[in-house]
Amino acid sequence: MFSWLGRSLSSCLRPFSRYARMNKDDDDVLVGGEDDSLLWSRDLDKHYHGEFSFAVVQANTVLEDHSQVETGRHATFVGVYDGHGGPEAARYICDHLFQHLLKFARENGTMSEDILRSAFSETENGFLTLVRRAYEIRPAIAAVGSCCLVGVIWKGTLYVANLGDSRAVMGYLDRSKKIVSEQLTRDHNASMEEVRKELRTLHPEDSGVVVMKQGVWRIKGIIQVSRSIGDAYLKKPELSLDPSFPRFHLPEPLRKPVLRADPSVFARELQPNDKFFIFASDGLWEYLTNQEAVEIVHNNPRVGIAKRLLLSAIAKAAKQRSIPYNEIKKLDRGVRRHVHDDITIVVTFIDDDMLDNKTSAPELSVRGFVDTVGPSNFNFP
Repeated sequence: MFSWLGRSLSSCLRPFSRYARMNKDDDDVLVGGEDDSLLWSRDLDKHYHGEFSFAVVQANTVLEDHSQVETGRHATFVGVYDGHGGPEAARYICDHLFQHLLKFARENGTMSEDILRSAFSETENGFLTLVRRAYEIRPAIAAVGSCCLVGVIWKGTLYVANLGDSRAVMGYLDRSKKIVSEQLTRDHNASMEEVRKELRTLHPEDSGVVVMKQGVWRIKGIIQVSRSIGDAYLKKPELSLDPSFPRFHLPEPLRKPVLRADPSVFARELQPNDKFFIFASDGLWEYLTNQEAVEIVHNNPRVGIAKRLLLSAIAKAAKQRSIPYNEIKKLDRGVRRHVHDDITIVVTFIDDDMLDNKTSAPELSVRGFVDTVGPSNFNFP
């Protein structure tokens, strides 16, 4: 029997009224970005607690970032999935993680940190099952993985869960009304000393669990992120790759997993001075500090702000490599990866007067550069 909360939840379950795809031709508010054929954006949309801006740029031969914003009558969901080794893991997360979250939230009639963990675990297990089925035909699928960053706003609380090095940063006003950045996630990347220490503590018998290769700290000399969905060859000994895959072949058999899929989870009750959140793949943070990013958002109009952040990062990448942006835009997919990574950015504004708003918000699903659109159910409490 449903509790009163469960009954209330069930009454809110209905299909999305709109499904929106990213648009290359949304308002051309920024000179230089409007004719970039590999840049997509939605300049401003409403969600239940305010407004959001969304932008994606492709650099790889195949876009490995996937992303989504799901907003309905009582909650907002943001997901940024930065794939590596191929797009399959990020695409799988985009198709399944939100649905698992809805299922667990509906069953429990609430949202919690444990529900987020369960949704991540179910997604990891589902993708690894897919890998096992495909392994004999396509063993390279074992080297496909994805970082996973999720934010959920529900009943005045922000929940954040993270695997990998995508990052959520909040912009808030301090007592002097200056905008200040606060990083809400932990980067699971071997470049961080605390991550290397953690790995060595967990694997004292393995002197090569973290090694410096070509000036970069890497796990087993291969990968930088220490937590992910997928990357089965570094989690399951039976899914290892042989020498015909030199980039992913381990010189010694894997005895136990060296990567993890348990997310770092954070919950914060929203305060009046909390103004916005930036959810972005590491391609943004490679070029902008947390404080630089929040100052750009705070000091410019909301319309097109995700695109503005993205172009600020590309401008820095162009300057570092002494390549004008006009020349970057001419580079083919894949070649452009030598200048910058795929980058996904979602800026989510929190309007204090909306937190207790009892009126219905538009039900909207936005996904970053998807090939197909279709109906979906927003079953969130």
